[in-house]
Amino acid sequence: MPPFPQFEDLSEKLSNHFRPWQRSFQFWTRAADIYTGYKVFQVRMSFVKDVNKQEAMWERQHELAADKIYSMCSELGGFFLKVAQIVGKPDLAPAAWVKRLVTLCDKAPGTPFEMVRLVLEKELGQSVDEVFERFDVEPLGSASIAQVHRARLRGTKGDVAVKVQHDGVQDLMMTDIHNQAFACYLQKTDIKFDLFSITKEMEKQIGYEFDFVREAEAMERIGHFLRMNNKKAPVQVPRVKREMVTRKVLVMEFIDGIPILNLGDEIAKRGIDPGSKIAAMAKQNILKSLTLAYGQMILKSGFFHADPHPGNIMICKGSEVALLDYGQVKDLPDDLRLGYANLVLAIADNDSFRASQSYRDLGIGILVKCENEEKEMLKLAQTMFDTKLPPGMMMLQPFSEESSIKKIAVEAFPEELFSVLRTVHLLRGLSVGMGINYSCAEQWRPIAEEALFAAGRINVNDLKAKGRKGGFFGGIFRRG
Repeated sequence: MPPFPQFEDLSEKLSNHFRPWQRSFQFWTRAADIYTGYKVFQVRMSFVKDVNKQEAMWERQHELAADKIYSMCSELGGFFLKVAQIVGKPDLAPAAWVKRLVTLCDKAPGTPFEMVRLVLEKELGQSVDEVFERFDVEPLGSASIAQVHRARLRGTKGDVAVKVQHDGVQDLMMTDIHNQAFACYLQKTDIKFDLFSITKEMEKQIGYEFDFVREAEAMERIGHFLRMNNKKAPVQVPRVKREMVTRKVLVMEFIDGIPILNLGDEIAKRGIDPGSKIAAMAKQNILKSLTLAYGQMILKSGFFHADPHPGNIMICKGSEVALLDYGQVKDLPDDLRLGYANLVLAIADNDSFRASQSYRDLGIGILVKCENEEKEMLKLAQTMFDTKLPPGMMMLQPFSEESSIKKIAVEAFPEELFSVLRTVHLLRGLSVGMGINYSCAEQWRPIAEEALFAAGRINVNDLKAKGRKGGFFGGIFRRG
């Protein structure tokens, strides 16, 4: 027994008390360094007239910032790994950021196996050797909240995936997300958008991710919906081992495949030219499957997987897609689901009046400070809720003076819609990464019409008047 246990207890209590302040201080110090670095750089750039020199300087600045962001996110862990997933998208972030941050999707710092063993045995009430015939010590991947191991249950033939929550991560992550001051600062300076509502919704959604029982139920519900609504489900959803699910452990069917991040390497490994028609067709099929699945989930069911970042997408044989990790799901109320269906039609038909009406119906508060109000509001809708980028553009530029978010202040944004917004942006990031520019709104139009028709919001004559014909995804990728 230690000689002064009371002092050790006091030391631990003091450490836990000051830990949130220490993390906040570390975050603010690093974030301020990155932010002011860009602001100072912008001043320096105003004195450089040579375009080629400007591009080289910007590239170097992005590389320096990427190293700092990577270090901050990987060392602090917790919520900041989520930030890396959101920021490091090819349609939003500079290439240097994407290249550096994309590795954090499923290669976050892992929990040592001895700690994993303790969590498993506490949650399942048996030793690892009693439950599993084989258990791979090295995880298949590690993310912000949990890591996944491949294993085989005793008395079975097929392998399973075992998801185990990192010990102590919940307190750590919820401490981080409560620090919303930086979002409020950006909202008042560089981005005229209701970021506070977004951080509140993120807080709620991330809080759900720590309950694997809830995740298992979501996985079963979505899997059942997709199988019932299609002859063949557009994406594979792992089947749950119900008797082996607790709040911190989730055992499910193992799906064999490669992470979508490794698709380019896998194509090259098979001797296929990455620029060939075969490679392009494979990418189109993958994007088609994901888009169909998400269109049906969001617009027909309202209950959807809300975290399609690259670490959660696997590519199986024949370009089939598996969608993993159901910790973040969203159940949209019918009024928002149908309101969004109406906005999808407005975007697909370039209908600025309908877009403006949809904003009001959805409760999105807009303050327009420019000419051509309706045109800019439609442009904002396309920027926020469609995957297609304007001709010649390969990434969004929210800080640009020409950005619709600069011209139009989004003063109120429903928290419930954030998951839809994030999902569309992640799909756009995937499409840009694959070199395919297409409109998810155009592809979702038939599903949106079906949802509105079923709810009595439109009738058969409306569809006839528009002359709708052709199946879903008719002409996809030829238009874009």
